[in-house]
Amino acid sequence: MATAKALEPAFQGVGSRPGLEIWRIENFKPVPLPKSDYSRFYSGDSYTSGRAGAGGYSYDIHFWLGKDTSQDEAGVAAIKTVELDAILGGRAVQHRELQNHESDKFISYFKPCIIPLEGGVASGFKKPEEEEFETRLYTCKGKRVVHLKQVPFSRSVLNHDDVFILDTKDKIFQFNGANSNIQERAKALEVVQFLKDTYHKGTCNVAIVDDGKLQADGDSGEFWVIFGGFAPIGKKVMNDDDVVPDKTPGKLYSIAGGQVKDQIEEYSKSSFESDKCYLMDCGVEVFVWVGRATQVDDRKAATQAAEEFLTSNNRPKATLVTRLIQGYETHSFKSNFDSWPSSTAPSAENRGKVAENRGKVSALLKQQGVSAGPKGKEKNAPVAEEVVPPLLEPNGKLEVWSIDGGAKNPVASEDIGKFYSGDCYIVLYSYHSREKKEDFYLCYWIGKDSTEEDQNTAAKLTTSMFNSLKGRPVQGRIYQDREPPQFIAIFQPMVAFKGGLSSGYKSYIAEKGLDDETYSPDSVSVVRILGTAVHNNKTMQLDPVNLVAASLNSHECFVIQSGSHQYIWQGTQTWCTSKISESATFWLGLGGKDNITSNKVSLDTIRDPHLFSFSLCKGKFEIEEVYNFDQDDLLPEDIMILDTRAEVIVWVGQAVDPKEKKSALEFGQKYLELAESLDGLSPRVPLYKVTDGNEPCFFTVYFSWEASKTSGQGNHGGGATQRASALAALNSAFTTSGDGGKGSSSAKGPSGGGSQRRAAVAALSGVLTDAKIDEPSADSPEKPEEAPEEPVEPSEPIPEDNDSEPKVAIEEDENGILSSQSTFSYEQVRVKSEDPAPDIDLKRREAYLSVEEFESVLGMTKEEFYQLPKWKQDLTKKKVDLF
Repeated sequence: MATAKALEPAFQGVGSRPGLEIWRIENFKPVPLPKSDYSRFYSGDSYTSGRAGAGGYSYDIHFWLGKDTSQDEAGVAAIKTVELDAILGGRAVQHRELQNHESDKFISYFKPCIIPLEGGVASGFKKPEEEEFETRLYTCKGKRVVHLKQVPFSRSVLNHDDVFILDTKDKIFQFNGANSNIQERAKALEVVQFLKDTYHKGTCNVAIVDDGKLQADGDSGEFWVIFGGFAPIGKKVMNDDDVVPDKTPGKLYSIAGGQVKDQIEEYSKSSFESDKCYLMDCGVEVFVWVGRATQVDDRKAATQAAEEFLTSNNRPKATLVTRLIQGYETHSFKSNFDSWPSSTAPSAENRGKVAENRGKVSALLKQQGVSAGPKGKEKNAPVAEEVVPPLLEPNGKLEVWSIDGGAKNPVASEDIGKFYSGDCYIVLYSYHSREKKEDFYLCYWIGKDSTEEDQNTAAKLTTSMFNSLKGRPVQGRIYQDREPPQFIAIFQPMVAFKGGLSSGYKSYIAEKGLDDETYSPDSVSVVRILGTAVHNNKTMQLDPVNLVAASLNSHECFVIQSGSHQYIWQGTQTWCTSKISESATFWLGLGGKDNITSNKVSLDTIRDPHLFSFSLCKGKFEIEEVYNFDQDDLLPEDIMILDTRAEVIVWVGQAVDPKEKKSALEFGQKYLELAESLDGLSPRVPLYKVTDGNEPCFFTVYFSWEASKTSGQGNHGGGATQRASALAALNSAFTTSGDGGKGSSSAKGPSGGGSQRRAAVAALSGVLTDAKIDEPSADSPEKPEEAPEEPVEPSEPIPEDNDSEPKVAIEEDENGILSSQSTFSYEQVRVKSEDPAPDIDLKRREAYLSVEEFESVLGMTKEEFYQLPKWKQDLTKKKVDLF
């Protein structure tokens, strides 16, 4: 435990709310960095940063070391990282970040990238506006996060494989190597725009120069003149900074006495002891695992041992070093094991230790007159509410089929909503969303007592229906008792009975000699009623073995049927609090009076979502997390997996190979099996497949979604002409001002220009392929073309809401808090207002509320609201009719 003397007042309130905080080491002390400087890192400095996840139980600390920083400053950054972790109760995951070799997670905090700058505190650096402009050359790498690196300004640095950005005083050039990655080209354009806004006040020109297309005049000629004239460029020359280690199977070592000891050949979770430290070498990343019972000195020694391990083994600079505490292991660490039998949620014991440690640190800080967090935060913290995703549009067309004898049979309209645990069903819901084309929600429901044959038939017929609808529906698999809100909401009511009506179920129980439990009006039964809202109101018949008084719950309502008698039993903790006097006949049907349980049943709730890409390496299914994701991370050539803990959604890009499209749900199943073994995810959570351009609202809610950016807009094929058009659109997106890009600064906030740039980047992603100039094509034997599942019908273009800039302006401060000089009442800005405010930004209605009314309506301050992830902001606004 750190002492009172060691604790830094600069860390006051750290970890109290989600978001990123950065401190620069100045004169061996951490100094908070202004948010306006968050993307600027000086090569002569060291930084400590922390980012708290929503919910307060996850925290990442990164200490960033510039390539020219002093050993003393680097040491202080490491020490302050330990102190910061102590304040947080010792639960943080610590990351070492070296300049030009940062982790994707760290880079993802900064949009679009980190800007590396020369100099530092010790050398008396100047602010960008005070510096004399210096021409700089950068390489731009990364498919989803951008690693920007300044390189020597020389023609010899250029090559065919990379994307370069040349930043001159009056013009920014983007040079696309002939073999460069298409996504890197798109990301580089975002960096170009950022440089233009940040260092040129939005007033310089932008030009794209393509490798191999030499023109004496125009942008290409101007580009080469800056380098002293055109000359052929050579192959890429690798240096130490370009060496990226491969991921290798994990090797585990024990750490004792500050040294890495012998390798542990066979290991599992049980190999780790809570009073020891270990090193896991995975090639590209080295983990230092510390037990909860270890001392601070042991933890420091373990981290130092890892540094010496890298040095003695001549490991590349790009090797990542991550230190984690027992009970807070990351997915990338656990993926080295066949299983990690525990939930990712902190145990009660861990939470208690965190609270105890934070309490001790708070007491020490208090002695110095420093608060460890916002005053009264713990006492007045709001009670966590159930997060409900958006539901499908009501009043659609609902069709249901039951599976029987290898076929599907329509369910009569009066029986829709009745499900039997021994049967399987197919559900198709057709609806329109926001005047869009017709959308489809297609899934099959698996009763917990249904036969495997019926389950396979339901899956097969659902896929057939998906193909016949040209791949447009959301396709899902729903297990009994794990129905998601959007499924429950389309049935009013939804009732799950015991038994089954299908021939498969009847044959199964006859073969096994089991009693037929199928519900009948004259049987003894207890039906439990859950929820009161449209998304959670579900009724289910309990198992016969549970038909005792103890099955009743004071928080719920039940319908008890006993012979000719029916009773409605309301628990004392339900909304109806009138006391009920049960008769002797009532208790007789339940086998006698007994104690009533009062444990409240908790429903599945959505936690912070995680987005993954995946690969099959030598038959092994491996995933990689996309941190701080947004819509631009959904690339047309990829299949992505979104895990909300309440459901798993497989997103299929438009340009994915047809064979892989057909296997999308199989990949989703592989993910479920992996997540079950490593994270304790239930294998029966709903599993969905959604296709590019047909995303439902319960998927798009986790992104700052713009329908115009989806590539499922009929962009098929197109060849060179379409690629040229896309690049032209991208280029024009940066030069749309009336004087050729010199006279007007780029608009901030939600504007037409920003949408145009984003749409242009999406266009590039959708129409350009990842072709390399040295890849054979004509020489390859032609394979017979496989018929796709079904061609995807072009979607109708969707006009973007509020595309023009609102007349009532919104301002954004350096903390990302929105406000307007013109305020309106809540009744005027709400979606269903009878007297709507004119000319406001319909996507940012909350910004026009006064401070007092904002806090009254949304139940939190503006600072707290804008610290939330975008998807949680939208859900919060939706609850109060502001979205």
